[in-house]
Amino acid sequence: MRSTNTFLRQLRRRHFNRLFALLYSLATLSLLYRHLRAAVTTTNFLPPLLLFVADAVLAYMWFTTQSFRINPVVRNESPENLHRKEFPNIDIFICTADPYREPPMVAVNTALSVMAYDYPSERLSVYVSDDGGSELTMFALMEAAKFAKHWVRFCKENKIVDRNPEAYFNLDNNSIDLEIKEMYEAMKLKVETAVENRKVTDTYISGQDQRRILSQFSIDGFSRQQHPTVIQVLLNSKIDNDCLGGPVPNLIYVAREKNVTVQHHFKAGALNCLLRVSACMTNSPIILTLDCDMFSNDPSTISKAVYHISDQPEIGYVQFPQRFRGINKADIYACELKRLFRLNPLGMDGLNGPSYVGTGCFFSRRAFFGGPSSYIKPENLVLDPNSIVDGSIDHPVVLDQARFMVQSDYETNTLWGYKIGFRYGSVVEDYYTGYHLQCEGWKTIFCDPIRAAFLGDIPISLNDALNQTKRWAVGLLEVGFSKFSPITFGIKSMGVVMGLCYAHYAFWAIWCVPVTIYAFLPSLSLLRGISIFPKVNDPWFFMYAFLFLGAYGQDCFDFISKEGTMQQWWSDQRMWLIRAISSCLFGSIEYATKRLGFASHTFNITSKVEDEDKRKRYDQGMFEFEVSSPLFVPMVVASTLNLVAFIWGLGRGDGDLLLQTMVAGFAVVNAVPIYEAMVWRGDGGKISNKTMGTSFLVVGFLFGVACVLG
Repeated sequence: MRSTNTFLRQLRRRHFNRLFALLYSLATLSLLYRHLRAAVTTTNFLPPLLLFVADAVLAYMWFTTQSFRINPVVRNESPENLHRKEFPNIDIFICTADPYREPPMVAVNTALSVMAYDYPSERLSVYVSDDGGSELTMFALMEAAKFAKHWVRFCKENKIVDRNPEAYFNLDNNSIDLEIKEMYEAMKLKVETAVENRKVTDTYISGQDQRRILSQFSIDGFSRQQHPTVIQVLLNSKIDNDCLGGPVPNLIYVAREKNVTVQHHFKAGALNCLLRVSACMTNSPIILTLDCDMFSNDPSTISKAVYHISDQPEIGYVQFPQRFRGINKADIYACELKRLFRLNPLGMDGLNGPSYVGTGCFFSRRAFFGGPSSYIKPENLVLDPNSIVDGSIDHPVVLDQARFMVQSDYETNTLWGYKIGFRYGSVVEDYYTGYHLQCEGWKTIFCDPIRAAFLGDIPISLNDALNQTKRWAVGLLEVGFSKFSPITFGIKSMGVVMGLCYAHYAFWAIWCVPVTIYAFLPSLSLLRGISIFPKVNDPWFFMYAFLFLGAYGQDCFDFISKEGTMQQWWSDQRMWLIRAISSCLFGSIEYATKRLGFASHTFNITSKVEDEDKRKRYDQGMFEFEVSSPLFVPMVVASTLNLVAFIWGLGRGDGDLLLQTMVAGFAVVNAVPIYEAMVWRGDGGKISNKTMGTSFLVVGFLFGVACVLG
């Protein structure tokens, strides 16, 4: 039953979407028939066969995309109208893993932003998982604990909206309190100096308490890959007070035990450890998960989430979209990922609810222990979501119990990661966990308020952006080809439409097939003078035009309808092409080699470190090719080949080859930033000579193969 304080408005375009889907499906089927007939009736069957494969994959991806367009809804909420008498406790999980790629001050600002929520402080507990096991992160959080005693009170008394200190102090605002700003800057200087020195020197250690805590990281054999558990209560709401004697949230540092001989399951393993540690200490019924760089941008967000979960017991989680700061005007790397984070969830919200995207998500703790009507009892009664915690969070017995729960081998012969908690089996633990929860019967809610609930940082180099999506490609294929594939298990558990939503994501990496074929086949055929597309006066030419313009037009309309611009949409479609022939292609290869036993996957952390030169070039809209990466080779090869083919096609002026010339021209227009980095730029972000040399050799090889195949 929907709450009376929630109004779901179905978007009118759903009717057009359904009609257009019918017409487009008929056109697609007729084109596939044409390719098959040509492959059977012509002597050179390879081009039409490749085009059939490309268009069949495009048809699958387009068809599954329609599942998001069947019933998109917009949710209008008024949680302020709900007069709540009770405030449930909330545990907040923040994950970080490397103090050099994820600077401790980033995690500090995120922690401080949620500690200052408009919510009773004594009801909040912030757990920071440090999978890097670093004294630098511990030191930063110890300093943050001291600053929080002033910051939380300051924000609430002055009704500050921007409660990330870094964001607040960067505002152009003359009314900023200089005293608290000086406190923040002093803390920041100490932390950043320690990171720069790669250790905490005696100069910055204040008192024996800090020295004792930090000494845990200097025992013999302590390393990132192998170390004992470190759990430290930095703030206890029952003991510690703010600067005026009021309560402060709990703040707990957790570095789980690591052993090189035991699989630790990356972020999913860290989150499961936090689930168990928090069960021992606070066992709050609601859990918020955050990446270390995804800070709170609206202090009232927590009220919206609590309202939904408290009001509807069948709700497993409330997902807020990932939104970002620091994006340049054109969003050249399409880091906003508007479809994934803001458009597709509208369609899923009209069905059974959105997928989990890894951060900015409020869970019901009960959702991690089986479906709404099929509770799975944990192996230890302490972990029961309804268990009541009696002792203080820093009581020795509680701490010993918490340390036991995060031993490296604790999960052996248990259901953790498989039927309980965050799920193992894919490096995209967020997608996989949300998928399983919905298969078990949980409903979910998408909440996209006008003011972004959370803001995060973006990669400002092309290599970081592509490596991030390559990891997603590998993880999604792991799900797609598993026994829990959305095509089979998902459709059976959730129904056809929801299953297709998840199936679209699961096989997202196969975009590499059609894009790679269309990036090379038309241009190589054009250079050989072989026509593979219909002539301009052929009715099939208009079929191609309808399919291309129809898909692009609908995509553009959807994108712009969600606060997008034409410039951003152009960047978005260009990055779709680039990701397809780089991230998706290499991700598919990595997945295949892993399945064959030739490689094992590692978890690559996206860098959150700012580089001034990179930032300047990014703000100017320049692509950053600062390293010699294999990911760059396919796009340079495609750009070079299509430029040569386009010039050759224009010079020849053959009407039979016009459509191939247009395809090459489309590639050339999209590749302008690549040409700039190849030829005109002399800065540190240009394409390296090694990458260009390798690419030119590949171009020559492909042309040679095309000549041999005739």
